Amino acid sequence: MTTFLILIVVALLAIALWQLTKIFDLTQVGSRVNDTQVADDNDNKVNGYLMFAFLVFIYITTIYCVWNYGHFPLLSDSASEHGPLVDNLMIISLVLIFIVQTITQALLHYFAFKYRGREGQKALYFADNNKLEVIWSSIPAVVLAGLILYGLYAWNNIMFVDKEQEQDAIIIELYAKQFGWEARYAGTDNVLGKANVRYIEGVNNLGVDLSDPNAQDDFASTELHLPKGKRVIFKMRSQDVLHSAYMPHFRAQMNCVPGMVTTFSFIPTLTTTEMRERPAIVEKVANINAIRAKNSEKLVAKGEAALEPYTFDYLLLCNKICGASHYNMQMKIVVDTPEDFNKWMKEKQSKTIAAAVKVAAAEAAATEAQAAKPDTTSVTTTKDTTLVAHSTEVK
Repeated sequence: MTTFLILIVVALLAIALWQLTKIFDLTQVGSRVNDTQVADDNDNKVNGYLMFAFLVFIYITTIYCVWNYGHFPLLSDSASEHGPLVDNLMIISLVLIFIVQTITQALLHYFAFKYRGREGQKALYFADNNKLEVIWSSIPAVVLAGLILYGLYAWNNIMFVDKEQEQDAIIIELYAKQFGWEARYAGTDNVLGKANVRYIEGVNNLGVDLSDPNAQDDFASTELHLPKGKRVIFKMRSQDVLHSAYMPHFRAQMNCVPGMVTTFSFIPTLTTTEMRERPAIVEKVANINAIRAKNSEKLVAKGEAALEPYTFDYLLLCNKICGASHYNMQMKIVVDTPEDFNKWMKEKQSKTIAAAVKVAAAEAAATEAQAAKPDTTSVTTTKDTTLVAHSTEVK
């Protein structure tokens, strides 16, 4: 990236110097300068060569960027069952765009060079050509229709969950609020209880309807755990503004809209441990830690604490600009083996939202009862002091 920026700076300096040269020519007395504001053959020739040179610059830059930055880990390391389908659609789109861009830019700049204006030359043009119009209209229409059909096929495969798949899936609610996430798991019954923002009070910050029998075994977590190889159905809500649940490694994104419940579903295919062992992720983590090590040296030299080493984790992010602390809205995702996930669920199932509300209510009642008791300590002390003083006077 540094080299690319240097090339841009050099190009801008060259343009600046060229403009200064033109200004210098204009200031020369008696110089033969075309000041009629009408392009002559020399101007057209210069512009033609500049267009051709810019075409060469575009392709050199493209080749350089593809060579140095053409490796995208996210296009080869999806962690969900439907991920390869999304990646294929993205790769096909990028390849088509690259081919079209290469051809059209080459023709545009080459024609600007080859057919530059010359004195006495008349342009050859077609007032109407039905054959050409059919060709250049049909080709984009067919290509776009193919992309749209493939996109609809991918969308239906991702979004459609039949009843059989739904019965075997895990139901998890993702609750969005400024500026954080919280997950609610259906307990042993695998049915989420009803919830509404009007029920939010105290520790019941998800607004769970505690009168609903299905809500009695629901529990909340600030860390999202998912089992590998099992379908997960997410029910998404928002407390305040429009958020977007974005899980890039799972190719999953769905808006969280206040006042309604949205749904998304996928099957994780790689545990967190397995993803950390992927070569692309290992390389990425090594590069990040190398940068952190250099920055840590500068911080330590200033007497500040060094940066902690980076460890890869799946993340749930918000992909909508939802306020001033939007960038902080993220939650760690842990993909476990089925055995580890079941173990984690057993540890959490006793910490239900209903139990937390009951404990909080009992503590509040105890605090109120304690506050209601009369304070007799000061009265007793006064009486004792009076008795001591009276006995002293008698003696």
